[in-house]
This record gives sequence, C-alpha cells and structure tokens, in this order.
Amino acid sequence: MMQRLRRWLPTREQVQANRWLRWLGPRLLHPRLWRFSRRAVAIGAALGVFFGLLIPIAQIPLAAGMAVLLRANLPAAMGSTLVTNPVTFAPLYLFAHKLGATLLGEPDAPAPDLSDPEPVVVPAEAAWWQAAWQGLLALGKPLLLGLSILAVAAGLLTYALIMLVWRLKTAWQWRRRKGGRT
Repeated sequence: MMQRLRRWLPTREQVQANRWLRWLGPRLLHPRLWRFSRRAVAIGAALGVFFGLLIPIAQIPLAAGMAVLLRANLPAAMGSTLVTNPVTFAPLYLFAHKLGATLLGEPDAPAPDLSDPEPVVVPAEAAWWQAAWQGLLALGKPLLLGLSILAVAAGLLTYALIMLVWRLKTAWQWRRRKGGRT
C-alpha cells in the first residue's frame, strides 16, 4: 500500500524543482519531512484533515507550514487536506452548520417559500461580492463552531486511527515472521 501511496505523492526532487516552493529551500527538503514513520504520517495526516476542514482557502500551504514546524510527514499533510473537495465540501459544511446551530441552540433556518418565486437578479460585480460576504456572515457562529469541533475531532480521530492501524499492521507482520521460523 505504501508503494501505491508514494506513486501519487510528489518526490523531494519535484518539490525542489517547483518554482513556487523553491524559496523555502532546505527547510522544505529536510529528510524528516519525507520519512514514512508512524508518528510522522499520523501527525501529518491529522494536520491535513484539521486544516482541510477548518480553513476553506489555502489549506495545503497552512498544513504544509505546520508540518514543517512540527516535522510531520509533508506529503501526508498536503494530501489529507483533500478531505474537503468539490464532492464533500457541501455535505461537510452543512453538517458543521447544523452541529454548530444545535450546540448554540439556534433554530434551523426556515425553508424558502417556493410557491411564488421571485425573478433571479444577477447583481453587478461589486454587489455580488457584497452579497456573498453577507451570506457568509449570516452563517456565522454556528458554522465556525461546527467546523472547529469537526476539525479537531476529525484530526484527533485521524491521528488515533493511523497510529492504531499502523500498530496492528506491525504486530501482524511480527506474528507472521515469527510463525514462519522453524
């Protein structure tokens, strides 16, 4: 499985050749950031899931920055931010909003009345941004609380699951090797 995973992840040389990452220099190419150890992969994946759920923009650079600071596995941190993608984004954020609204005791928003639809008006460029910002602010506290709880819980769960699965796999391999001896 590790060979399949490594095939999809960028190599140190590819990162070094990338013009956007070259300025980070030796810090980004430290061997500890590219090691596939149990602890490094677990922390990297947990960081990626945390930032992938909590931050809607610039998830990968933030997860990579924290992986560099904590010396976690960089490819795992960057790859696991993809927990939020075009397919999962809406359901995760809807769940986070409902979770936050439930914890804050806020009632669910009433369903829109579709019996007499109003014509759709496409606002001008500046008005569109203002309308989008107002819509985002309306989600406010419930979404922020729900995302925070979901990000922390999913990050901790990711860390624990990777540590457990890695430990079980190692124990299974030891048992298999021990049983193969005569």
